[in-house]
Amino acid sequence: MTRPKLLEIDDLSVTFGGGRRWFGRAPDEVRAVRGVSLELAEGETLAIVGESGSGKSTLVRAVVGLVRFDGTIRYRGMDLGGLSKRERRTLAPKIQMVFQNPYSSLDPSMTIEECVAEPLDVHLKASRGDQRAKVHELLELVGLPAALATRFPAHLSGGQRQRVALARAVALDPDILICDEATSSLDVSTQARVLDVIRELIDRLGIACVFVTHDLGVARELAQRVAVLQRGELVEQGTAAQVLAAPQAEYTRRLVAAVPVPDPRRQKARRASQAVPASQGGKEPVKAAGNA
Repeated sequence: MTRPKLLEIDDLSVTFGGGRRWFGRAPDEVRAVRGVSLELAEGETLAIVGESGSGKSTLVRAVVGLVRFDGTIRYRGMDLGGLSKRERRTLAPKIQMVFQNPYSSLDPSMTIEECVAEPLDVHLKASRGDQRAKVHELLELVGLPAALATRFPAHLSGGQRQRVALARAVALDPDILICDEATSSLDVSTQARVLDVIRELIDRLGIACVFVTHDLGVARELAQRVAVLQRGELVEQGTAAQVLAAPQAEYTRRLVAAVPVPDPRRQKARRASQAVPASQGGKEPVKAAGNA
Protein backbone atom coordinates (compact mmCIF):
# COMPACT_ATOMS: atom_id res chain seq x y z
CA MET A 1 0.00 0.00 0.00
CA THR A 2 1.37 3.38 -1.03
CA ARG A 3 1.81 5.74 1.90
CA PRO A 4 0.48 9.32 1.60
CA LYS A 5 2.99 12.00 0.64
CA LEU A 6 4.00 14.32 3.44
CA LEU A 7 6.54 16.48 1.65
CA GLU A 8 6.92 17.26 -2.06
CA ILE A 9 9.86 19.30 -3.35
CA ASP A 10 9.66 20.32 -6.99
CA ASP A 11 12.44 22.07 -8.97
CA LEU A 12 13.93 23.66 -5.85
CA SER A 13 16.78 26.14 -6.29
CA VAL A 14 18.58 28.31 -3.76
CA THR A 15 20.88 31.16 -4.80
CA PHE A 16 23.15 33.24 -2.59
CA GLY A 17 24.86 36.51 -3.50
CA GLY A 18 24.02 38.96 -6.27
CA GLY A 19 21.63 41.79 -5.53
CA ARG A 20 22.86 45.05 -4.02
CA ARG A 21 26.17 46.46 -5.23
CA TRP A 22 28.94 47.34 -2.79
CA PHE A 23 31.69 49.72 -3.94
CA GLY A 24 30.51 49.38 -7.54
CA ARG A 25 30.56 45.57 -7.63
CA ALA A 26 27.71 43.16 -7.00
CA PRO A 27 28.54 39.97 -5.08
CA ASP A 28 28.91 36.88 -7.22
CA GLU A 29 25.88 34.62 -7.32
CA VAL A 30 26.26 31.08 -6.02
CA ARG A 31 23.58 28.50 -6.79
CA ALA A 32 23.79 26.22 -3.77
CA VAL A 33 20.84 24.06 -4.86
CA ARG A 34 19.80 23.56 -8.48
CA GLY A 35 16.46 22.17 -9.60
CA VAL A 36 16.08 19.43 -6.98
CA SER A 37 12.86 17.39 -6.83
CA LEU A 38 12.20 14.97 -3.96
CA GLU A 39 9.32 13.36 -2.09
CA LEU A 40 8.87 12.09 1.47
CA ALA A 41 6.04 9.75 2.48
CA GLU A 42 4.49 9.28 5.92
CA GLY A 43 6.71 7.22 8.23
CA GLU A 44 9.58 7.14 5.74
CA THR A 45 13.24 7.96 6.36
CA LEU A 46 15.06 9.67 3.50
CA ALA A 47 18.83 10.13 3.67
CA ILE A 48 20.33 13.02 1.72
CA VAL A 49 24.01 12.32 1.11
CA GLY A 50 26.96 13.99 -0.59
CA GLU A 51 30.26 15.69 0.12
CA SER A 52 30.59 18.89 2.14
CA GLY A 53 29.37 21.80 0.03
CA SER A 54 26.98 19.68 -2.03
CA GLY A 55 23.93 21.66 -0.87
CA LYS A 56 22.46 19.14 1.59
CA SER A 57 22.05 21.53 4.52
CA THR A 58 20.85 24.37 2.30
CA LEU A 59 18.14 22.11 0.91
CA VAL A 60 16.67 21.21 4.31
CA ARG A 61 17.03 24.77 5.56
CA ALA A 62 14.80 25.83 2.68
CA VAL A 63 12.21 23.28 3.84
CA VAL A 64 12.04 24.81 7.34
CA GLY A 65 12.02 28.37 6.00
CA LEU A 66 15.53 29.47 6.97
CA VAL A 67 16.59 30.42 3.42
CA ARG A 68 14.74 31.84 0.44
CA PHE A 69 14.15 29.52 -2.49
CA ASP A 70 12.74 29.23 -5.98
CA GLY A 71 10.53 26.30 -6.92
CA THR A 72 7.85 24.58 -4.86
CA ILE A 73 7.79 22.93 -1.43
CA ARG A 74 4.49 21.36 -0.40
CA TYR A 75 3.59 19.90 2.99
CA ARG A 76 0.46 17.73 2.78
CA GLY A 77 -0.36 19.52 -0.46
CA MET A 78 0.07 23.00 1.10
CA ASP A 79 2.46 25.31 -0.77
CA LEU A 80 4.93 26.53 1.86
CA GLY A 81 6.29 29.26 -0.41
CA GLY A 82 2.97 31.09 -0.36
CA LEU A 83 2.57 31.21 3.43
CA SER A 84 2.83 34.36 5.49
CA LYS A 85 5.22 34.50 8.48
CA ARG A 86 2.29 33.97 10.85
CA GLU A 87 1.08 30.94 8.90
CA ARG A 88 4.60 29.55 8.77
CA ARG A 89 4.95 29.84 12.56
CA THR A 90 1.66 27.98 12.97
CA LEU A 91 3.00 25.18 10.81
CA ALA A 92 6.41 25.05 12.52
CA PRO A 93 5.50 22.34 15.08
CA LYS A 94 4.85 19.88 12.24
CA ILE A 95 8.37 20.12 10.76
CA GLN A 96 11.15 20.17 13.35
CA MET A 97 14.90 20.28 12.82
CA VAL A 98 17.93 19.08 14.79
CA PHE A 99 21.13 20.91 13.88
CA GLN A 100 24.67 19.60 13.58
CA ASN A 101 26.33 21.29 16.54
CA PRO A 102 24.76 20.46 19.93
CA TYR A 103 27.08 23.02 21.55
CA SER A 104 25.40 25.93 19.77
CA SER A 105 21.82 24.72 19.33
CA LEU A 106 20.99 25.06 23.04
CA ASP A 107 20.87 28.37 24.92
CA PRO A 108 23.68 28.20 27.51
CA SER A 109 21.78 30.51 29.86
CA MET A 110 18.76 28.20 30.10
CA THR A 111 18.42 24.99 32.07
CA ILE A 112 17.69 21.76 30.20
CA GLU A 113 14.10 21.94 31.42
CA GLU A 114 13.72 25.45 30.05
CA CYS A 115 15.28 24.48 26.70
CA VAL A 116 12.96 21.51 26.18
CA ALA A 117 9.89 23.31 27.57
CA GLU A 118 10.30 26.40 25.37
CA PRO A 119 8.29 25.05 22.37
CA LEU A 120 5.59 23.83 24.78
CA ASP A 121 5.33 27.33 26.22
CA VAL A 122 5.36 29.11 22.86
CA HIS A 123 2.99 26.88 20.90
CA LEU A 124 0.82 25.13 23.50
CA LYS A 125 0.81 27.67 26.35
CA ALA A 126 1.07 24.74 28.76
CA SER A 127 1.15 25.34 32.51
CA ARG A 128 4.43 25.06 34.43
CA GLY A 129 3.36 21.80 36.03
CA ASP A 130 2.36 20.26 32.69
CA GLN A 131 5.59 21.50 31.10
CA ARG A 132 7.73 19.94 33.83
CA ALA A 133 5.95 16.60 33.55
CA LYS A 134 6.25 16.61 29.76
CA VAL A 135 9.96 17.53 29.91
CA HIS A 136 10.69 14.61 32.23
CA GLU A 137 8.76 12.30 29.89
CA LEU A 138 10.72 13.56 26.86
CA LEU A 139 14.08 13.21 28.58
CA GLU A 140 13.29 9.63 29.45
CA LEU A 141 12.17 9.05 25.86
CA VAL A 142 15.67 9.94 24.61
CA GLY A 143 17.42 7.95 27.31
CA LEU A 144 18.30 10.72 29.75
CA PRO A 145 17.48 10.83 33.49
CA ALA A 146 14.93 13.43 34.56
CA ALA A 147 17.48 14.70 37.10
CA LEU A 148 19.35 16.41 34.25
CA ALA A 149 16.45 18.87 33.86
CA THR A 150 17.94 21.29 36.41
CA ARG A 151 21.39 21.36 34.79
CA PHE A 152 22.73 23.72 32.15
CA PRO A 153 23.98 22.63 28.69
CA ALA A 154 27.61 23.25 29.71
CA HIS A 155 27.28 20.43 32.27
CA LEU A 156 26.35 17.85 29.61
CA SER A 157 28.44 15.91 27.11
CA GLY A 158 28.00 16.38 23.36
CA GLY A 159 25.90 13.24 23.05
CA GLN A 160 23.67 14.27 25.94
CA ARG A 161 23.16 17.71 24.42
CA GLN A 162 22.16 16.19 21.10
CA ARG A 163 19.64 13.99 22.91
CA VAL A 164 18.23 17.11 24.56
CA ALA A 165 17.93 18.69 21.12
CA LEU A 166 16.06 15.60 19.93
CA ALA A 167 13.75 15.75 22.94
CA ARG A 168 12.94 19.38 22.17
CA ALA A 169 12.38 18.61 18.48
CA VAL A 170 9.76 15.92 19.19
CA ALA A 171 8.06 17.82 22.03
CA LEU A 172 5.27 19.04 19.74
CA ASP A 173 4.65 15.67 18.02
CA PRO A 174 5.96 16.67 14.58
CA ASP A 175 5.16 14.81 11.36
CA ILE A 176 8.68 15.34 10.01
CA LEU A 177 11.99 15.31 11.87
CA ILE A 178 14.91 16.80 9.95
CA CYS A 179 18.37 15.84 11.23
CA ASP A 180 21.09 17.98 9.66
CA GLU A 181 24.36 16.07 10.22
CA ALA A 182 23.07 15.40 13.73
CA THR A 183 25.84 12.91 14.57
CA SER A 184 28.84 14.20 12.61
CA SER A 185 30.32 16.24 15.48
CA LEU A 186 30.21 13.29 17.90
CA ASP A 187 32.75 10.54 18.49
CA VAL A 188 32.03 7.12 16.98
CA SER A 189 30.63 5.41 20.09
CA THR A 190 28.43 8.40 20.91
CA GLN A 191 27.24 8.52 17.29
CA ALA A 192 26.00 4.95 17.59
CA ARG A 193 24.03 5.71 20.74
CA VAL A 194 22.44 8.85 19.28
CA LEU A 195 21.53 6.97 16.09
CA ASP A 196 19.83 4.33 18.22
CA VAL A 197 17.79 7.10 19.89
CA ILE A 198 16.81 8.57 16.51
CA ARG A 199 15.79 5.15 15.22
CA GLU A 200 13.72 4.52 18.35
CA LEU A 201 11.99 7.90 18.05
CA ILE A 202 11.09 7.19 14.43
CA ASP A 203 9.69 3.77 15.31
CA ARG A 204 7.84 4.74 18.50
CA LEU A 205 6.39 8.02 17.27
CA GLY A 206 5.78 6.95 13.66
CA ILE A 207 7.31 10.13 12.27
CA ALA A 208 8.99 10.67 8.92
CA CYS A 209 12.65 11.68 8.92
CA VAL A 210 15.00 13.51 6.56
CA PHE A 211 18.53 12.60 7.60
CA VAL A 212 21.33 14.68 6.12
CA THR A 213 24.69 12.95 6.26
CA HIS A 214 28.01 12.48 4.47
CA ASP A 215 28.30 9.01 6.03
CA LEU A 216 27.02 6.34 3.64
CA GLY A 217 27.19 3.73 6.40
CA VAL A 218 24.67 5.72 8.43
CA ALA A 219 22.45 6.19 5.37
CA ARG A 220 22.50 2.44 4.70
CA GLU A 221 21.61 1.65 8.31
CA LEU A 222 18.89 4.24 8.90
CA ALA A 223 17.10 5.11 5.66
CA GLN A 224 14.66 3.40 3.34
CA ARG A 225 15.51 5.78 0.50
CA VAL A 226 18.62 7.75 -0.43
CA ALA A 227 19.10 10.92 -2.50
CA VAL A 228 22.59 11.90 -3.67
CA LEU A 229 23.56 15.54 -4.20
CA GLN A 230 26.60 16.80 -6.09
CA ARG A 231 27.30 20.53 -6.32
CA GLY A 232 23.68 21.32 -5.58
CA GLU A 233 22.21 18.92 -8.13
CA LEU A 234 20.38 15.66 -7.56
CA VAL A 235 22.38 12.97 -9.37
CA GLU A 236 20.62 9.84 -8.11
CA GLN A 237 17.81 8.70 -5.84
CA GLY A 238 16.10 5.42 -5.01
CA THR A 239 15.88 2.80 -2.30
CA ALA A 240 18.92 2.47 -0.05
CA ALA A 241 19.62 -0.97 -1.49
CA GLN A 242 19.47 0.29 -5.07
CA VAL A 243 21.58 3.39 -4.60
CA LEU A 244 24.25 2.05 -2.24
CA ALA A 245 24.55 -1.53 -3.49
CA ALA A 246 24.21 -0.86 -7.22
CA PRO A 247 24.76 2.88 -7.85
CA GLN A 248 24.10 4.13 -11.36
CA ALA A 249 25.67 7.61 -11.31
CA GLU A 250 29.47 7.86 -11.55
CA TYR A 251 29.59 10.26 -8.61
CA THR A 252 27.62 7.84 -6.41
CA ARG A 253 29.91 4.97 -7.42
CA ARG A 254 32.93 7.01 -6.37
CA LEU A 255 31.28 7.92 -3.06
CA VAL A 256 30.57 4.26 -2.34
CA ALA A 257 34.11 3.24 -3.35
CA ALA A 258 35.54 5.88 -1.01
CA VAL A 259 33.93 4.32 2.06
CA PRO A 260 36.78 2.45 3.81
CA VAL A 261 36.66 -1.32 4.38
CA PRO A 262 38.87 -3.25 6.83
CA ASP A 263 40.78 -5.19 4.12
CA PRO A 264 43.41 -2.93 2.42
CA ARG A 265 43.59 -5.14 -0.67
CA ARG A 266 39.84 -5.17 -1.08
CA GLN A 267 39.72 -1.41 -0.55
CA LYS A 268 42.40 -0.84 -3.20
CA ALA A 269 40.56 -3.09 -5.66
CA ARG A 270 37.25 -1.32 -5.00
CA ARG A 271 38.73 2.11 -5.65
CA ALA A 272 40.59 0.91 -8.75
CA SER A 273 37.36 -0.53 -10.16
CA GLN A 274 35.70 2.90 -9.85
CA ALA A 275 38.57 4.88 -11.37
CA VAL A 276 37.83 6.69 -14.64
CA PRO A 277 40.78 7.76 -16.83
CA ALA A 278 41.17 11.52 -17.19
CA SER A 279 40.92 11.12 -20.98
CA GLN A 280 37.36 9.84 -20.45
CA GLY A 281 36.35 12.82 -18.33
CA GLY A 282 37.23 11.27 -15.00
CA LYS A 283 37.85 13.36 -11.89
CA GLU A 284 40.01 12.97 -8.85
CA PRO A 285 38.76 10.34 -6.40
CA VAL A 286 36.18 11.48 -3.89
CA LYS A 287 37.44 11.69 -0.33
CA ALA A 288 36.07 9.17 2.12
CA ALA A 289 32.40 9.88 2.68
CA GLY A 290 32.20 8.32 6.10
CA ASN A 291 32.72 5.22 8.16
CA ALA A 292 31.39 1.88 7.04
